Amino acid sequence: TKDLRIVPGLYKVFDEVLVNALDQHTRLSDKKVDHPMKQIRVSACTSTGEISVWNDGMGIDVVEHPDQKCWVPEMIFGKLLTSTNYDKGEKRFTGGKNGYGAKLANIFAKEFTVETVDSVRGKKYKQTWKDNMKIVGKPKITSFKSKPYTKITWIPDYARFGLSGLTEGMYKVIER
Repeated sequence: TKDLRIVPGLYKVFDEVLVNALDQHTRLSDKKVDHPMKQIRVSACTSTGEISVWNDGMGIDVVEHPDQKCWVPEMIFGKLLTSTNYDKGEKRFTGGKNGYGAKLANIFAKEFTVETVDSVRGKKYKQTWKDNMKIVGKPKITSFKSKPYTKITWIPDYARFGLSGLTEGMYKVIER
């Protein structure tokens, strides 16, 4: 065995993104849906520091939120205090509430991209934030007639965690 050193905060933001995918699977597992989630893929690159979590579930609705006046994926990943995850009775894997989860990965990222396919509406949505959410890219919405998925890709702001990049320990934790 080998001791691995990890930074708990960096692990936690990774875990939040992964748990979002697991929660989506859990919430829909007992419902009849057109595209039940069958797989989650996680990747990490030690040379670029990029981390991604992909799932083949239903995707996120690509519509404007009526109250927030922004696209739903942007609300979920880029607007604080905008969660709908307040129902304590809702079935979840381990996920939190109040909408901070994956937003923390965005807050602590040099670059953060959400890409999702809404197969009901036939739309693909992609948006990137940079420099700890200071720079908000314009969403790119295109027609897309294929199976849904959601992919979150980010490069953590390693310096904020006292690191110069993705450590061997963190890579091993992600790999596991």
